[in-house]
Amino acid sequence: MARGVAVAAAARALVGVRFRLHGRDPAHGLDCIGVIAAALRGAGWRGTVPSGYPLRGGDPAQVAARFDRVLARGDGAATGDVLLFASGPAQLHGAVRVAGGIVHADAALRRVVERPGRPDWPLLGAWRYEGEG
Repeated sequence: MARGVAVAAAARALVGVRFRLHGRDPAHGLDCIGVIAAALRGAGWRGTVPSGYPLRGGDPAQVAARFDRVLARGDGAATGDVLLFASGPAQLHGAVRVAGGIVHADAALRRVVERPGRPDWPLLGAWRYEGEG
């Protein structure tokens, strides 16, 4: 659980960072995968992060398989869980579970935000960082 708390704390520290598609550095902006990667790195993860994907589209099974290679499956309820949602027609979106809500990169607001409560989006999968990678 301590790793999940570290992931969530690192995600919360990103709130206010500007949105940037394929962004991987908080100094220059982050997208949803950038938020996830930065939060995981805050807990010690050193893996590689995919890029080159479109803002819309993508195969949920392929995205889930990428997460499966580097993280353990979870239920999405634990602090620090990495979440994959279907946020709209042909649109996937990632976030980090924090106490009381999620942290994610909001393209419409052009920044990383903390959103309270349960998202309305269907949850496609959830993963946990268990200290490997």
